[in-house]
Amino acid sequence: MEQQPRRRIIRIAAAAGIAGTLATGLAAPAHAEQRHGDSAVVRVGDGLVRGSVGDGYRQFDGIPYAAPPVGDLRWTSPQPPRRWSGVRAATEPRSSCPQTAGFLGDAASDDEDCLYLNVTTPANSNGEKLPVMFWIHGGGFYSGSGTLYGAQRLATEGHVVVVTLNYRLGVFGFLDHPALDGAREKSGDYGIEDQQAALRWVRKNAAAFGGDAGNVTLFGESAGGASTCAHLASPASAGLFRRAIVQSGPCTMESEWPYPEGNWVVRPRATAQKQGEAVAAKLGCEQDTVACLRGKSVAELLDASDGGQGYGPAAGDGGVLPLSPKTALATGRFNRVPVIHGTTRDEHRTFVAAIETFTGHTVTDADYRQDLQDFFGPEKAAEVLKEYPVDAYESPSVALSTVWTDSAWACTALDTDRLLSTRVPTYAYEFADAKAPWASDGSSPSFPTGAFHAAELQYLFDDEQFRTPLNADQRKLSDQMIRYWTNFAHTGDPNGGGTVTWPRFTGTEARSLNTGGDTRADLSSEHHCGFWKSL
Repeated sequence: MEQQPRRRIIRIAAAAGIAGTLATGLAAPAHAEQRHGDSAVVRVGDGLVRGSVGDGYRQFDGIPYAAPPVGDLRWTSPQPPRRWSGVRAATEPRSSCPQTAGFLGDAASDDEDCLYLNVTTPANSNGEKLPVMFWIHGGGFYSGSGTLYGAQRLATEGHVVVVTLNYRLGVFGFLDHPALDGAREKSGDYGIEDQQAALRWVRKNAAAFGGDAGNVTLFGESAGGASTCAHLASPASAGLFRRAIVQSGPCTMESEWPYPEGNWVVRPRATAQKQGEAVAAKLGCEQDTVACLRGKSVAELLDASDGGQGYGPAAGDGGVLPLSPKTALATGRFNRVPVIHGTTRDEHRTFVAAIETFTGHTVTDADYRQDLQDFFGPEKAAEVLKEYPVDAYESPSVALSTVWTDSAWACTALDTDRLLSTRVPTYAYEFADAKAPWASDGSSPSFPTGAFHAAELQYLFDDEQFRTPLNADQRKLSDQMIRYWTNFAHTGDPNGGGTVTWPRFTGTEARSLNTGGDTRADLSSEHHCGFWKSL
């Protein structure tokens, strides 16, 4: 395979991106004031909002939690939104943040006015203060939207309030440059600051939707999982959440990620600053940098930053993330809350499928060997080939996927489990439904996708990315996962309500979430973690 195009494809494949639909939420007429018993109208801190009422739930879309980050507010900490008069329509989702089209058909966006959130709540809380589940979408920090995730089942079956949000992505959310540093905060973590602003909005407004502001569970997948790790590590997030669920974003994943051009994990600040300075130079903004950058169009910034791919939070030297999540967990300097943490059994099949889709080239035996040599060097590559001989797998594509699943995902997840469990209640899982439906808009890969990266999302949400109905056994697994996740939100323990017992993590075993009943996965032996540790 040609190396330069392939690096471009690797960057594209560095996230299972997801984006929402583009829509506008306009204010309702001022005479539509709240009437007694009108459950679709709710007063939040900035004014009245009118949502919609469905079968057993209420939905409020497109509520601003921060001012549009445009003009002089581009690359600043999020500012409060303007108050409004009358009743604001909250019946349509708002635009996703600027991004290029994603791997699985995600829509592009050039709209910086995107800092909105959505709330789904049961129609009747029976007078209870319900737990709040705050969802952070994935997409490699360069794509995605909160509006993609239909949370009606999660809210109604789990009796919780679910909040999803948009946050700034790519070069708009994570540009780190010394000229942009503020008096108190470093640049480079605006997307994380957006999430913190939305969490503060939840603390102020949860009660209006029947939610308990003191019982917030933070959860996210992929870049959303990495974001959740960032909040565990960030002192500025202390007190904003009570529990955390990290899906496919191990807090200890750093150098293990195989594609440096498409790196979406938390980066050292020096690395992030070097990247930011390169972008400024590419745009001709080495003088009067801030004004020059703010004068560039969305299209110019997306083009100069390769669509925003390869960006993510920056850690170190103060700022929102004084320490990386890995260092914070290793030293015990993190926000100590109960955690559910896990990955899918075949994580990396999604990324190999993406590369094959965009290149039109199926991984060969020679590609497999070359990739290992490029990353590990000849000597270590020979050891990996001995441990993972290509003829032991259905195809070179599966062999390559397995190497990266084990080394970059599963064994780093095991490291994360071990660090967390020494200080907080930790429940480890591995999603393992080998027949999980592949994304509806993606072309069929050349190999079985198994329990691929992002496969579990369709078991928790009505996700527009996955439209193939689950079969009866998968539906049962979905019900079980929703019970686990929402039990945890209620009590800090996933057990109860007829679920199969899920013990706390203590050694190397994780709860296997599959259609085959009560099983456990030994992460160490299943994913050759002893080998990777010795390498």
